[in-house]
Amino acid sequence: MDDTMPGRRTSTSPLALAVLSTLIERPMHPYEIAQRLKHRGKDQSIKIRYGSLYTVVQNLADRELVEAEGTARAGRRPERTVYRITEAGRAELTERLRELVRTPAKEYPLFEAALSLVIVLPPDEVAGLLAERLRTLEKEMTAARATLADLMVGQGMPRLFLLEGEYALALKQAEADWVRAMVTELADGSFEGLADWRTWHETSELPAEMRQTEWFKADQALLGEEPALLQEPALLHEENDESEGSA
Repeated sequence: MDDTMPGRRTSTSPLALAVLSTLIERPMHPYEIAQRLKHRGKDQSIKIRYGSLYTVVQNLADRELVEAEGTARAGRRPERTVYRITEAGRAELTERLRELVRTPAKEYPLFEAALSLVIVLPPDEVAGLLAERLRTLEKEMTAARATLADLMVGQGMPRLFLLEGEYALALKQAEADWVRAMVTELADGSFEGLADWRTWHETSELPAEMRQTEWFKADQALLGEEPALLQEPALLHEENDESEGSA
C-alpha cells in the first residue's frame, strides 16, 4: 500500500500482527520470535516465510511500532538485536485486530477461483475430481479433530488458543457438505443446467435458449466494445496489503 496517499491507513499484515502479539509477552530477537511462532503452529493460519521475518521487524521499527532494546548473545552465536513493542505498537495491534474480527474481508480462495472456470472441464470429470476432493477433506477433518483433541485434552491447551483450528475445521466441514451435495447432483442428474454443460463440450456452443438470455447478450455485446474499464490505472495496479514482507 502507498503510505503517502492522503486518507489511506497503513495496513498491518497478519505476520506483523503475530510479531507484535509475541512481543507483548516480553522483548525478543527475531529468531526467537520465529521459534515461538513455529512452535505455536501460527504457520497453519498465517502465511509465514521465516526469511522475511527480519524485514517485517525492521518495517515495524521504521513505523515505531517496535524499538530496539539492546542485544543478546547465546553461546557462540553472533549478537542479535532484541526488540520490544512500543505503546504505538500495542495500539496498532488492538485496533487492527478489532478491524479484522469485526469486518469480513473479500478473499480469493483457489477453489473458488477454479469453480468460476469449471465449465472448461466436462461435468463427468468434475464429478470425479470433486469426489477425490471430498475424500481428501474427510481425511483432513479426521486429522484436525484428532489434533485438536490431543492439544485440548492430552496437552491441556485452553480452547482460547485453539479458536483458529476450530474455525478452520468448521470451514472444511462446510466445504465438504457443499462438495458432497454437488457430487450427488452431478451423479443423479439433478444439477440444473447439466445438459447444457454437456452440450457445450460436445458442440462447443451453448444451447439456443441460453443464448437468448439477457446475461449472454450483455456478455457478447462487450466483445465489440472498447474495454474502457481496463484503461483505468487503478485497475491495472492492484494493491497487496497483506504481503509477507510488509508490516
